[in-house]
Order: sequence, then C-alpha cells, then structure tokens
Amino acid sequence: MNKQYITTILSILFFDIVICFGQQKPNILFIMTDDHSRHAISAYGSKLVQTPNIDLLAENGILFNNCAVTNAICGPSRAVALTGKYSHINGYKDNRSNFDGNQQTFPKLLQAAGYHTMMIGKWHLHSEPQGFDYWNILIGQGSYYTPSMIENGDTLEIEGYVTDIVTDLSIAQLSARDQKKPFCLMYQQKAPHRNWMPNIKHLELFKNDTLPIPDNFFDDYDTRSSAAKGQDLEVKNMYMSFDMKLDPKTFQDSTENGTGGSKTWDAINSWKNAYKRMSETQKAEWDKYYKPLSEEFYNSSYSEKELAEWKYQRYIKDYLRCIVSVDENLGRMIDYLKETGEWENTLIIYTSDQGFFLGEHGWYDKRFMYEESLITPLIIKLPNKDSASINNDLVMNLDFAPTILDYAGIPAPKDMQGKSLKPVIEGEKLKRKGQYYHYYEFPHGWHSVKKHYGVRTDNFKLIHYYHDSSEWELFDLKNDPQEMNNIYNNTKYTSTQKELHELLIELRLLYKEE
Repeated sequence: MNKQYITTILSILFFDIVICFGQQKPNILFIMTDDHSRHAISAYGSKLVQTPNIDLLAENGILFNNCAVTNAICGPSRAVALTGKYSHINGYKDNRSNFDGNQQTFPKLLQAAGYHTMMIGKWHLHSEPQGFDYWNILIGQGSYYTPSMIENGDTLEIEGYVTDIVTDLSIAQLSARDQKKPFCLMYQQKAPHRNWMPNIKHLELFKNDTLPIPDNFFDDYDTRSSAAKGQDLEVKNMYMSFDMKLDPKTFQDSTENGTGGSKTWDAINSWKNAYKRMSETQKAEWDKYYKPLSEEFYNSSYSEKELAEWKYQRYIKDYLRCIVSVDENLGRMIDYLKETGEWENTLIIYTSDQGFFLGEHGWYDKRFMYEESLITPLIIKLPNKDSASINNDLVMNLDFAPTILDYAGIPAPKDMQGKSLKPVIEGEKLKRKGQYYHYYEFPHGWHSVKKHYGVRTDNFKLIHYYHDSSEWELFDLKNDPQEMNNIYNNTKYTSTQKELHELLIELRLLYKEE
C-alpha cells in the first residue's frame, strides 16, 4: 500500500471525524491570474491602476511582499502550485511539457477528504485535469473573445469576453454544487496575458493619460551578463499587429513575420485570427477605437526613442485595461460569496503564475530571476477573520498546496517541498534561508532568456546563467533594488558571495536538484 493512498484514507477519516463533531470546514477559493505584476495592484502601492476588489482582500487578510515563484513561466508555475513540488520533481519544466495528471495534487487530496472540487479557466498544462468534480478549461493560452473551452471532456465555444465568461461559469458552478460539502474552486483567469485585448467597455480607459515610464526603461545592461543583453523581451521590439493592434492592411513590414525569441512566428495572421473571434458588434466598437490610432501612427514620424515610448503607452494601457476587468469580476465573485453567506468561511488566495515586467529594464514578459518577474502577488483572506497585516517572509508558490491542505485540516504529504503558511500567518517566523529558482526554457522557448538558477535572500540575489556559457550575477537588493549593478567578484562582497554559493549548493541538495 503506497504512502499517497494511506495519506488519502487518513484524510477521509479525519474529515469524517471533524464533521461528526460539527466543526465546519472552510471553503477554498484559489484565484490565479496570468502575468499580473504586483506593481499593477493598488494594495501594493501601484501608481498605474486602482484595484479596489483585490485591495478588499488585502484589507481583510495578509499581503505578502516577498512571494517568489520557483520558475517564472505559465505552465510550470501552475504545476508547482498543484503539487507543492519543484519543476524537476513534478516533471513540468517548460511550456513544451505535458503535466502528469496521475501524480498527487492538493485538489485530489481535498476531493478525497470530501470537498467539492472545481477547476475553471486557464489550465495550460497539456493534459486533462484530474481530481475535480467539475472542470471547464481554456484550450492552450485561451482567447480573449469567444474562447474555445473543454468542459469535462467536451469542446465548446462561448461567445463573450473571457474574463466575464470564467466568472459566469464559476458562479454558476458554485450555485449548482452539492451545498452540503465545502468547496474548492480554482478560479483562473487568462488575463492579463499577452496580447492584452481589453473588454470593449474598457477601451477608453487611460485614453488621454500619459502613464509613467520606469526609470530604467532605457537600460543598457552595463555590468550585467550576456543573458540580459541577448534577450528578446524589449518593448521597442513589440509587433505592430499582434501587440499594438494596428491595422495589418496598412503595413507589410517583414519584421512582423520575424522571430519571437527563438521561434519563427506569423504575427500578422495571429493578430487577424484573434480579431476574427469578435462578433460584428464587438469589431465595430474595436475599430472605432483602434483605427484612429493606426491612422495617427502612420501619419506621424518617430525617433527610435519616441517609438519605444509610444509602444510602451500602447502596451501598458491595454495591459491595465485587462486588469480592470479582472478586478471587476473579482468584485462579482465577492458579492456572490457575501450574498450566499460563504464569504466569512472561505479561505481566499489571490496570486498570479508569476510577476511581469511593466517596462522595467525596457522589458515585458517574465522568465528572468529579476524581481519584477520572480516576485508574484500573494494575498490571503482567512476564513472567519478580517484583520489586515503585511508579511515580509521569504514565501514561495511552493507553499500554496501545503497551506491549503493545512487550512482544510489535511496533513500535507511528506514529499511536498513547500511549507504551510498557516503557522506564519498565526505569528511564527518562516524558517527559510533563501528562495531557490530555476528557469529551463532555452534555446527552444520564446524570448531568448538563457537557462539559469539562483538563490534570493532578504538582502542579496545570486544568479548563474548556463547552457552555452557560464556567467554569474550578484545583486545587493537593499542598495540596488532595480538590479542595475552586478557586483559579482566585487571584493567588497567577497564573504557574501561565498555564503551565497554555499547556500545555493545547500538548497540544490535540499530540493534534490542534480
């Protein structure tokens, strides 16, 4: 009899005993957005956008300032959240992988312990979900308009805007579930993933604003590794069609069908296909807003610097419009929980699959171990408690699964590599020396970010780039929070560098990384 089976049986027995004594189990609402930078959440001090409903969770819970992901890319981050294990253990290292759904996950353990489990929205793991009483997932990355979805094995198209649709489906399933059971809903939005197509009703937001450009937008990567210099993340290289949504009929620039990182990609047809998914009414409203932008752009001339700044404004406004929709829909979900009396007894976790560059270093996307990509938002609203607090411990997405199980009263399996945050939330200091990170998707993935691994502590970060060369970066996070100055081999930091190398070896052994 294997350990997983024994754990499951004990969990069921424990659950039954608890029910017999009348103790109510908390509901669990796990909210994951895609590529949502904490710098685009007003609870984290954003100067770009207001997110009142996400802020409401922070006002009634714990805001974590230092939640690192183990691997800053969509699918692998989701696999870590499900399993509580690093990518090299759960087998999902990059977006070319297929998730082994037969392995242990926290939804399976909750389901076995009597929870009604649901997965709705972005899955992106190239396999059918397991451990759910109901699932309805976007195909691949999903489309912003009229998305194709798979509902318990059946494929369908749903007319409308994806962020609204995921919320509609989620509320419908919460209403239809077995009300005698506590629920676990994985409510996972596509937004704000590229190519940032806003809801029609939000197109005019920020229209007349000039949003602030990061201080290091024109970073020259001096002192940094060849990885920083050789990436393909720069806003100035975004596609006029797919990213900027300009009319493809106006231009036939060959660069629009060039490379996206290491991949050859047809940006124009990709944009046309995304546009075609809209209804005629939606297209009319879309064209009303974007066609004048196309005409204005092609009747103007820009210097290289001005063009980069123009692209940034187009990018950031669409990105933020998508976030406004995410926040509005979260408000709908909160209203439902309050109206049905479920708000008080629901553990709510709000997070993203990783952070995102909003022009810092001149970049968009993620992948790097730099702060904007590595650190993801994490806000937890506790069941039956409404006090607000801020936590600065070195937590990780590795901790999500054991934390959820702990609040459900289910012992976390010993092979989970994360730590429950429940003791931390209750006042204990998290005993973690550093956060270990490993990114694998090179040279076959997008954006030409080299393979690298490293360790982050409260004050420093050590990164090792490998594959076709061996290079190191060391950053003093207190004195250089923007990570502009690589101090590796600086004699002033000799002892710190040595300590970090030793810690990196220690963590690789701890997490069984060969």
